[in-house]
Amino acid sequence: MSFRGHCILSHGFESGPDAAKVAALADVAERLGWSHERPDYTDLDARREVSELGDVHARVQRLLERARAAAARGPLVLAGSSLGAWISGRVSLQVPVRGLFLMAPPVRMGDAPPLQAAPVPTSVVHGWDDELIAAADVVEWARTRRARLLLVDDTHRLASHVGASADAFAALLAAL
Repeated sequence: MSFRGHCILSHGFESGPDAAKVAALADVAERLGWSHERPDYTDLDARREVSELGDVHARVQRLLERARAAAARGPLVLAGSSLGAWISGRVSLQVPVRGLFLMAPPVRMGDAPPLQAAPVPTSVVHGWDDELIAAADVVEWARTRRARLLLVDDTHRLASHVGASADAFAALLAAL
């Protein structure tokens, strides 16, 4: 299979690069001919002296450096869960990307700017019962962008919908 592009898969806060969701997305990317990487942000999440969400700015910078290098080599897709989705959106404004895949995206996050993202094909998976981010807010965010949106009977972690998330990611990559 020929090289289609590269995916950077960003885990959520207090998660890790081996988390079930990003691991499932990596499997999908590989199966569909996309190279992939899963940056580790756990050291930055532990920096509670910076904020309750760790060093979010350093997370953005780490992803930005990797995304710039990857975009110079070919098509790039950014994917992330929760805080990983938020930083993926931010970085997509600074680096050319072909698509975005956002799981449980925080459309508003404390004092941080609201979720913003490049106008590219975007797919969102969110839980109806997300205890951190209201489903209605995500629906409205996705509506204004005409993003593909999958709402599932789950909570913020989307633990019961890892397979559905992987399928939605596969659909996005296939459409590109």
